[in-house]
Amino acid sequence: MPVHASPRAARALLHPREIRSGGRAVTDDVRRDCPLAVLLDRDGTLCIDVPYNGDPSRVVPMPGALSALEALRHAGVATAVVSNQSGIARGLHTAAQTEAVNAQLDALIGPLGPFFYCPHLADAGCRCRKPRPGMVHDAAAALGVDTADCVVIGHNAADLGAAAAAGARAVLVPTEMTRPEEIDEARRTAAVAPDLLTAVSLILSGALPVRRDAGTAGTAGRDAA
Repeated sequence: MPVHASPRAARALLHPREIRSGGRAVTDDVRRDCPLAVLLDRDGTLCIDVPYNGDPSRVVPMPGALSALEALRHAGVATAVVSNQSGIARGLHTAAQTEAVNAQLDALIGPLGPFFYCPHLADAGCRCRKPRPGMVHDAAAALGVDTADCVVIGHNAADLGAAAAAGARAVLVPTEMTRPEEIDEARRTAAVAPDLLTAVSLILSGALPVRRDAGTAGTAGRDAA
């Protein structure tokens, strides 16, 4: 189990034909052009972005998040969470507080599958901090799928970059913090949706564009948590 994965990740190590999102196996009627797994950013994608949050009582799901996750579960698509959490390295919250926030989010809209988070600063040179692909590779491995069969949903260039570097597809769901150039990059190299439920509907429709050359997506992105 990766060092910075939630303990629940260990329970997600399954045979590829038994990929699970929560307790539901992938069904035979899932469209062949749909991904086997969707990997979701946490803050600003699944829940309202409270900077460096270590307080579970402040966790508020994004509008439509529960419906989006229910749609994925109904389709039998596996899920995991991949999140930069540099507040740990900054001393603003602990790993235990991060786990508590994750658990609260899982209780509200889950089961979300395994949680992966990077506790490092941007200059640490780690393999896990988005836009590096480490967490995408780890999440795909935990779910028993290839990264090419994954879609990453997030709200900034770091999410796009991590997906591209791992060979996954991506959907950008912009927030007020998303820069115009990040949206432009997503339109060229991935896909853009106005909200999480629309992003999931696009994915499940089988109409998500094939992965295109991401160029420098995410390589010079801002220090997103």
